[in-house]
Amino acid sequence: MHQLPTNSQEHIMMSQQKGNLPRVKGPEMNDRDRLNDVLATEKYMTQGYNTSLNEFSHRELYDTVKQILINTHDAQRAAFEQMFNLGWYKLPQQPLDTVALAYNQFSNYKGQFPYQQ
Repeated sequence: MHQLPTNSQEHIMMSQQKGNLPRVKGPEMNDRDRLNDVLATEKYMTQGYNTSLNEFSHRELYDTVKQILINTHDAQRAAFEQMFNLGWYKLPQQPLDTVALAYNQFSNYKGQFPYQQ
C-alpha cells in the first residue's frame, strides 16, 4: 500500500479546505480517493472473511482466518477514523431527544429476544 503524501501541493490544498471537497475534480486520484478506496476495500474484505469463517471445519484454518479478519476490521477502522478526522467522512450530529428516542425504541426490543441478556 502506498504511503499518503504529506507534502504534495494537492494535500496542502485539501488540508486548507478543512474537509471541503474541491468543486471540480479531474479523473486523477487524490488522497481522499485513495483513502476512500482503502476503506471500501477493507469493508469488502471483512465481508468475505466473515462469510468464509461460517464455512470452515478445520479449526487451525478458522483461527488463522479469524485473526486476519480482526486485523482487517482494525485496518478498516483506522481508515474510517483517518477520513473522519480529515473531514472526508461526515456523520451528522443528532439532537439528544432523537438519540434518546432511538435508544428507547431499540431497548424495548430486548423483551422480544428468545434469550435473556
